[in-house]
Amino acid sequence: MTGQQVPPAAALRQLANGFMISQAISVAAKLGIADLLAEGPRSCADLAEAAGAHVLGLRRLLRVLASAGVFAEDGAGQFHLTPMAETLRNGVPGSMRAYAITRGEPWIWQAWGELLHGVQTGQVAFEHVFDTGFFSYMADHPEAAAVFDQAMTGRSSQENSAITAAYDFANVTRLVDVGGGEGTLLAAILEAYPTMEGGLFDVPPKAARARERMAARGLEERCACVGGDCFEGVVAGGDTYLLSNVIHDWEDSQAMAILNHCRQAMARSAKLLILETIIPPGNEPFPAKLIDLQMLVLTGGRERTAVEYGELLEASGFRLTRVIPTPTLVSLIEAVPA
Repeated sequence: MTGQQVPPAAALRQLANGFMISQAISVAAKLGIADLLAEGPRSCADLAEAAGAHVLGLRRLLRVLASAGVFAEDGAGQFHLTPMAETLRNGVPGSMRAYAITRGEPWIWQAWGELLHGVQTGQVAFEHVFDTGFFSYMADHPEAAAVFDQAMTGRSSQENSAITAAYDFANVTRLVDVGGGEGTLLAAILEAYPTMEGGLFDVPPKAARARERMAARGLEERCACVGGDCFEGVVAGGDTYLLSNVIHDWEDSQAMAILNHCRQAMARSAKLLILETIIPPGNEPFPAKLIDLQMLVLTGGRERTAVEYGELLEASGFRLTRVIPTPTLVSLIEAVPA
């Protein structure tokens, strides 16, 4: 079909079979195939022995992934890393290994299997399957939470430098990162602005891990990591407050509760920064549209347009001042108390 348009039925078939590729990538990530190829090409038999896999089963898996550009097979039957496969290595900058693993985990896979329920009822598919909320499930399943947190850290590490470059933090004295996770973004900003002080606020286990990260990077004297619940309140004392990939996890009333607590903690002169992926108008493909469906499946949250963020902020006592795009998927939404 080179040079010709793919027939509609064939194009639809490719889309409908996308779940097969996501599972194949997840399995390769779990087996650590990319790390096994880090020192150079290896045969499938060699890889299977090292990974504890069936030779023919692994051969079939890698043939599919090679056809998709994830790994490559040469004429001698040895498999190589490709640029995409490099991102599946463990510990490399911006590693996608944990993210790829999550795509095949039961707590995502089974929830997506109930997408029809979510579309028909507007209810969260995850809660329908597991009879609990996504974040409650993570709190009760530390192994799942560890993989999920690694996936989110890997994603955010790709965004941190772009965000730091896109916004001028020079006049910020104390930046409070609400829902800041393990602190990768806040640490990057503090390193870029040596006179700034920071505060991180998240649930106690994440705040504890952030404290360790700050200590490892020599930032413990400049950053207080506090555990708490943003639905009950937010620490005061910042002249700028940051919400990075937080608001999209929640439907409007819950998002407004978080924003209201930030507003109560802020001085009149303070600023609010929201980092989110904004849905653009039109029919062109854009990742936020798929992430929005993921929110319906997992948390009940949603991705929003720039107009919808403006309306949400206005209803929470803020005024949107500007939207700053970055080279990554996320944009910075700046707001001030109204």
